[in-house]
Amino acid sequence: MTSLLRHVQAAQADGRIPGLQVALHRADRPLWTAAVGTSGTGRPLDDDTRFRIGSVTKTLTAVLVLQARDDGLLDLDDPLDRHLDVPAHGELTVRRLLSHTSGLQREPWGDVWDTLVTPETDALLAELAKAERVLPAGRRFHYSNLGLALLGQAVARLRGGTWAEVLHDRLLRPLRLHATTVDPPEQAAVGYLVDAYSDTARPEPRFDMRAAGPAAQLWSTASDMARWAAFLADPAALDPAGRVLAAATLDEMRWPVTPSDETVWTRAFGLGLILFQAGPRIVHVGHDGAMPGFLASVYGRRGGPGTPGAMGVAVLGSSGTADVTNELSHALLSAAVESDPADIVPWRPGTPVPDAYRSVLGPWFAEGFQHVFSWHGGTLQARFPESPADRPPAVFAPLPDRPDVLRTVSGRETGELLRLTRDAHGTVVRMHWATYRFTRAQETFDGVS
Repeated sequence: MTSLLRHVQAAQADGRIPGLQVALHRADRPLWTAAVGTSGTGRPLDDDTRFRIGSVTKTLTAVLVLQARDDGLLDLDDPLDRHLDVPAHGELTVRRLLSHTSGLQREPWGDVWDTLVTPETDALLAELAKAERVLPAGRRFHYSNLGLALLGQAVARLRGGTWAEVLHDRLLRPLRLHATTVDPPEQAAVGYLVDAYSDTARPEPRFDMRAAGPAAQLWSTASDMARWAAFLADPAALDPAGRVLAAATLDEMRWPVTPSDETVWTRAFGLGLILFQAGPRIVHVGHDGAMPGFLASVYGRRGGPGTPGAMGVAVLGSSGTADVTNELSHALLSAAVESDPADIVPWRPGTPVPDAYRSVLGPWFAEGFQHVFSWHGGTLQARFPESPADRPPAVFAPLPDRPDVLRTVSGRETGELLRLTRDAHGTVVRMHWATYRFTRAQETFDGVS
């Protein structure tokens, strides 16, 4: 890990960050941590020093929203006013607010970043009538702290508590994120503005986000946040029973809803999550955060050769202007895989193909193109023979009461049906996938070979 430490040391020195705390989580290695600099207090900077994580808070609020959806308390296409009594903008949907496509203005009404005075819940809701819809809903990405604050208040109301109480009971405690708190503890670092033209570092004030807390209030450690990033990337590794959130729901949250730039499609937003394209079929999922005196970058890694399970990194810094903080998280994820890739798992023979699907295996043709059906990992799969090896296949699962009708559960044509037609001997001689006819030989659309 010497090379990773040098990355951290260089970032701290080049970025002139008073205190920098980093952690790397992966399922196949012990937790790796580093701390460089000073806490700004009488305490040494160590793994237990707490930093403000700003908008990384939004990812936790987003998971609370999807928990509520999975529990039947709301639907993502519900209007906001179904769950909050608001004087305006009540028709905006939960989905639009989560994905930053509601068009709602960025901040609560008033100059909160000038005064550092944020509203209590009643005022936040009452003043919503003064907030603008700066874009039509669904027009494009437009980041909104106000939108996530409203969702946090809606979840709190649905659960019958405050946002802080719901967060603790439903996320922090079950995932053992014990160092993550709403209020700054005694181990809190000092956040600074580092002067652009001198080595002076001036302390920034602390303030409470109050009703806007669901968007940016939390304090944490890099160790806690690396674990959280690993959960966002690979929930089954940290929550195998799905007690916090089903793995399929995290898949839904990670699906890109809208790019954040119309011409450079390397960064997109899902449902409360940032998706950063780090290479061919490699995605870093998480969020960055900024508060006066602090920057944070928390991302998990999915895909790519050598990527281990449950891989997440957190970079927390006590300078509000050091952009290298946000760059370092992605650099560390890539460097960790390059220098220490996951062990290669030996191939082992699998279970036999069920008799019912043995005659499906091999090449089939549809629209003149060949598709290859195979059986791997206990499932029927299909792919184009020329597809890159890292492109996921389509995967099918039979309907419980109709073994000759299968649902596409992932990959191409997800959700569509595959219907099997057999001859008198039980051999599959024709298939229909998403209603397109599949035959063993190339055929024109009228059925003539």
